[in-house]
Amino acid sequence: MSSWLDELNPAQQEAVTHGDGPLLIVAGAGTGKTRTLACRVAYLIQQGVPADRILLLTFTRRAAAEMLSRAGQVTGKEDARHVWGGTFHATANRLLRIYGQALNLPGDFTVLDQSDSADLMNLIRNELGVAKKDRRFPRKVTLLKIYSRMVNAQEPLADTLETHFPWCQDDAEKISTIFDGYSQRKREQHLLDYDDLLLFWSALCAAPRVGEAVAGRFDHILVDEYQDTNPVQAEVLRGMREKCKNICVVGDDAQSIYSFRAATIRNILDFPKHFPDTRTVTLEQNYRSIRPILTASNAVMDQARERYTKNLWSERPSDQKPVLVTCLDEPQQCDVVCRHILDHLEGGIPLMHQAVLFRAGHHSAQLEVELARRNIPFRKYGGLKFVEAAHIKDMLAMLRILENPYDEISWFRVLQLLEGIGPRTASRIIEHLGVRRAQAASAGGPHEDSVATSPLTRLMTDAPTVPPAAREHFGGLRSVLAECSGIGGNGSPRQPRSRKTKRAKELPLVTQIERIRHFYESVFERVYDNAAIRLRDIEQLEQIAAGYRSRNRFLTDLTLDPPDSTSDFAGAPFLEEDFLILSTIHSAKGCEWTVVHIIHAADGMIPSDMAVGEEVGVEEERRLFYVAMTRAKDMLYVYFPLRYYHRRYRRGDGHGYAQLTRFMSQKVRALFETRSAHRDDDAEWDERFAADPDPYARIGRLWRE
Repeated sequence: MSSWLDELNPAQQEAVTHGDGPLLIVAGAGTGKTRTLACRVAYLIQQGVPADRILLLTFTRRAAAEMLSRAGQVTGKEDARHVWGGTFHATANRLLRIYGQALNLPGDFTVLDQSDSADLMNLIRNELGVAKKDRRFPRKVTLLKIYSRMVNAQEPLADTLETHFPWCQDDAEKISTIFDGYSQRKREQHLLDYDDLLLFWSALCAAPRVGEAVAGRFDHILVDEYQDTNPVQAEVLRGMREKCKNICVVGDDAQSIYSFRAATIRNILDFPKHFPDTRTVTLEQNYRSIRPILTASNAVMDQARERYTKNLWSERPSDQKPVLVTCLDEPQQCDVVCRHILDHLEGGIPLMHQAVLFRAGHHSAQLEVELARRNIPFRKYGGLKFVEAAHIKDMLAMLRILENPYDEISWFRVLQLLEGIGPRTASRIIEHLGVRRAQAASAGGPHEDSVATSPLTRLMTDAPTVPPAAREHFGGLRSVLAECSGIGGNGSPRQPRSRKTKRAKELPLVTQIERIRHFYESVFERVYDNAAIRLRDIEQLEQIAAGYRSRNRFLTDLTLDPPDSTSDFAGAPFLEEDFLILSTIHSAKGCEWTVVHIIHAADGMIPSDMAVGEEVGVEEERRLFYVAMTRAKDMLYVYFPLRYYHRRYRRGDGHGYAQLTRFMSQKVRALFETRSAHRDDDAEWDERFAADPDPYARIGRLWRE
């Protein structure tokens, strides 16, 4: 044992060799918490604790498997595989199969996944008839989110709606009725959803006699990422360790960033209160980053209102400070980021060892287009790519119809957005417009001058019959397609056709997107939740389109390969052997890269404008920024665009000036190297005139050179 213990630093050794009683390991970023927890399991086994009396709780099955594998390597035995290791929900399911009858739960109960839960919620929603067509009512996914948030945060429905779903407050009574029906249906059919597993585990701990039996199965409980637990999970642990206090939790309050999943930083901050006589061990030696990055990261967290005091340090010295780059606007930010990425690539750092991090998925929209234009392959993690979001795909489908009226897939998608039109009706309309007949008749595609017989022309001259519910929006669809394509209501071009292109004169691309957006506003409110946020994405699409004259080129640049659905960085993307990582900061937690680029470091972006209303929200955003900074090993760039455009034309005056993120205080900025992203000609101007400090001589050069 002494050989592998000697490889640990003093703080890690103290945590690993702790005896009985509650233990809190405050593990800073990159301090080897996984290794410490695995060695703690190995130490307990070698001290004679039976492996099957150890419970290891993690947030992913892969994390538990990795820790137990490491523990087995350390001990040199196979005992570690007998440890109860897994996620909270998997462990709850396992215990309920054994002891569930004490709660009148049969052993053959069924666990609903999120999709099944949403469908059941929708069934009850329809049966109760609470949704009226004259007013928007939460759809099944939103209802499930409300239910899950309420259960995991253990807060009343009224508080949940007021804080997180204010637009649903007027429907609180109907939502409550749906939840009653949802719970009753699950009870009758012996169903448990994802959240019920934790609730029933907590109830099991509180049940007479059986609660003691469940808790008594384990001599030691170890919990990873404790800062990410919610109130129900903390309640479960208190119930499991009410008598035997042997519990060890590992976490970092500075990385508590999942409040949107009902996780609360209070669990780790209040752990010593929940478990008196807690021993606290702090891991501060960082094995990931160079010293200047850690110094700047520590300075960001020094401003935190409440935290466990720790200062990360490293044995990796460097003279390279992190870099703060001030850009004129977002397009220049994209340009500078790409140039830095390519410079590091030429310097020997593969794309896979570089990452661009951002607060929200749509913040990378313009950058994705620029990366594609420069032939820089990438994978995106954390939500969908900008162009893979459903509402963006809807917009692009409209543009593809305008570009190629014989695009059957795009027609099928657009038509089904209209109320009352399902797959059958959409197929009938497509048949009526002649989309399929034209495709069958000409394998090479429709002729460019066949305007008179195109589906768009038929739509204007011989409109198909549609269900009454769809008439209003179908009329709007015809109008917007006619306006954008230049085809009049009688099927003829409203403007003379060009001799070169033989096509009707169309509106500019950015104007087409604007017209389509106006049409979609009412459709989005019915089809999607969070319509306002989605419409802001469409405005972002307008801004991107401002740099294009050709609709075909615009669509081609936006046709990017979709990302994998997994969050694991496994496997090469198609034929590319190297690729850049794009990731939301939330999805980047637990990862590390040689070079990290943090974009949009402006107030309203980081911190998000949705979080600045409360001090608690601002503090979590600070931790989010800290997590992003501590992903970097050797080089960290933070980019700040001075100007954000609100109009579709970049050179218009519809813009606002941003403020640098409040987390970059004067003290923090002093730890950065500051740069301005000047254009090349501006740099030459500065260099040319800096050589002569005489103002009159400098002015004279303006007319002498």
